[in-house]
Amino acid sequence: MQKVLLTGSSFTAPKDVINNEELVRSFNTYVQEFNRLNAEAIVEGKLEALKESSVEFIEKASGIKNRHVIDKKSILDPNIMQPILPERTNDQISLQAEMAVEAGKLALARANKKPEEVDVVILSCSNFQRAYPAVSIEVQAALGCKGFAYDMNVACSSATFGLQAGADAVRSGSGKVALVINPEITSAHLNFRDRDSHFIFGDACTAVVLETEKTCQSSDAFEILSTKLLTQFSNNIRNNFGFLNRTSPTTANSLDKLFMQQGRQVFKEVTPMAAKFILEHLSENHLNPTDIRRFWLHQANLNMNQLIAQKILGKNADPDLAPTILDEYANTASAGSLIAFVQYHQDFKSGDIGLLSSFGAGYSIGSILLKKL
Repeated sequence: MQKVLLTGSSFTAPKDVINNEELVRSFNTYVQEFNRLNAEAIVEGKLEALKESSVEFIEKASGIKNRHVIDKKSILDPNIMQPILPERTNDQISLQAEMAVEAGKLALARANKKPEEVDVVILSCSNFQRAYPAVSIEVQAALGCKGFAYDMNVACSSATFGLQAGADAVRSGSGKVALVINPEITSAHLNFRDRDSHFIFGDACTAVVLETEKTCQSSDAFEILSTKLLTQFSNNIRNNFGFLNRTSPTTANSLDKLFMQQGRQVFKEVTPMAAKFILEHLSENHLNPTDIRRFWLHQANLNMNQLIAQKILGKNADPDLAPTILDEYANTASAGSLIAFVQYHQDFKSGDIGLLSSFGAGYSIGSILLKKL
């Protein structure tokens, strides 16, 4: 079997940044106006008064301080509280494809690869802006790649699942060079009027190049030692948006068509599941947690990551061992663990091993073992 290498990686994020103070100010203005307009119904017990948010609540619950978004102005407008993204014509490149092309070009440059050398393009992310044609095929055409392309969705685990799919394609010989891209426009599926989740997500896009040693021209390559995936059905994280919504007009625009979760239950169930899964992956490869130079974990919640790392290591993990990018980028769905990888791998020496992992809706968990060449 051929070795598969990760030879280039990148991420991009919108220039607009919303800090917690700005987000809370907007949210609380909305809450105050809602409670004022519905004061009588609230007194009569027909409606429940909305609770205000706070910077302290957000940072204690998540560790998030900032998030990059495509449309800051509309999100912070208490009368709108969602991104406003004008629809493009069919002759224009789609927004999601545009994001993917930008990140893809950066990853290819770092791998010293030309687009025409790529013959597998996989777009894997938590939401796609249309059903068909596949956004990946649009990206393939825009970049000038060859071969084939397809979209895949495994929610927040899409990046690791996409990495395994790309690695399998290269290893089997169905493609020579794979480009896996994760364009996440998470602000568009977030309910900014929900106190428990309005602060969670940010927009970003990541990309990686996969190939064999025969074609590698990168000085920053990692061997993919092993991949491991798991899914187990759960309704605790869900988004019911889909093409069948229009067939039920009375519920087509209800709040379940946006991101929703039972946060405490997710924390309780996913934390031990992810730790156990990662330990099993290490054991299957005859590795101990102490053999791992760095863990690039899914960036959903700081408390969750710290507890998972503690369960794996038997002690608290310092930021060097399990870095976080949540404070600056928030939860970027499938892109999070890869942003952590892009930002925190330059100090690896030949032979160092790292573990990349993501987990989320499904439930789904992916784990990738990477060895620096």
